Amino acid sequence: MPDLSYLDAVRESYDTVAADYVDQVKPPDELDPLSRGMLNVFAEVVRTAGLGPVADLGCGPGRVAAYLAERQVPVFGVDLSPAMVELARRTHPDLRFSVGSMTSLPIEDNLLGGVLAYYSTHHTPPALLPVVFGEFHRVLAPGGTLMLAGHVGADQHLRPTHAYGGHPVSYESYLLPPDRIAELLTQAGLALTARLVEEPREGATRSFATFLAHKPELP
Repeated sequence: MPDLSYLDAVRESYDTVAADYVDQVKPPDELDPLSRGMLNVFAEVVRTAGLGPVADLGCGPGRVAAYLAERQVPVFGVDLSPAMVELARRTHPDLRFSVGSMTSLPIEDNLLGGVLAYYSTHHTPPALLPVVFGEFHRVLAPGGTLMLAGHVGADQHLRPTHAYGGHPVSYESYLLPPDRIAELLTQAGLALTARLVEEPREGATRSFATFLAHKPELP
């Protein structure tokens, strides 16, 4: 059995910072044009394919899920943090949100037309990413699309002690090279469609990457 004890730190940390997270993280409408454009591309791809609903995994307070819903994407959210899920339910009562882990999703095999992992996998220890990516593959319908976006780096291991308004946190973050993430997606059985790597934005030190991949059709 893999060691999933890191999930406790992630859950407790995001329960602690939930209220200030909403105030400090930009909503989709205020993102830079590239980030917003990639979300729009994903929305168009999954809406046009019509293969099933989209799961926003690590949905936080639900704002990205709501952004997709505004673009006629059937979407629901899953997050490890009960406090985040409560915020999402209260703010977006017309959408469905539930508590769950990307390591063992409460979703049937081959059900989803899309999976969105938006800045939600970087707390996963690299050795466990195959488990998470394997779950993405399992729940996607053949032909379904994954969009994964997040921080990337040169195998950096970060251990912050405070975040989002100075609240104490105990999660850790892992910034992997884009090529390594692409390799792990491929090993999980997903076919890479595109990737976009952005240089650090003004005033920031981290690079960002977005990956589009799909689950191959059955032969």
